[in-house]
Amino acid sequence: MSEYEEDVKDAIWIVLSTAKGERVMRPDFGCGISDFVFAYINTSTLTLIESTVREALTRWEPRIDLMAVKVSTEQISEGKLSISIDYRVRRTNNQFNLVYPFYLTEGE
Repeated sequence: MSEYEEDVKDAIWIVLSTAKGERVMRPDFGCGISDFVFAYINTSTLTLIESTVREALTRWEPRIDLMAVKVSTEQISEGKLSISIDYRVRRTNNQFNLVYPFYLTEGE
């Protein structure tokens, strides 16, 4: 992975881990997945999480083509969802996968 591709990966992580309203000078920056902490998880909620991630990355990370976003519930009994993101870096045309752990309770 090149330094550029590593920067893109870091930027994706920043978008996902920043709550909307967290940045004073750019209150609309970030992803709204923090709104789902303590949420009741069902098919509709999983679809909303996928949609929220897709919209945030499409808006805030123009260096990628988003290929897939999938939420896994394999570790839900431990209070964790895994958000798998398949993307292609436009400049290099290389494909990558990032798995973002989303904890359903704060403080994890």
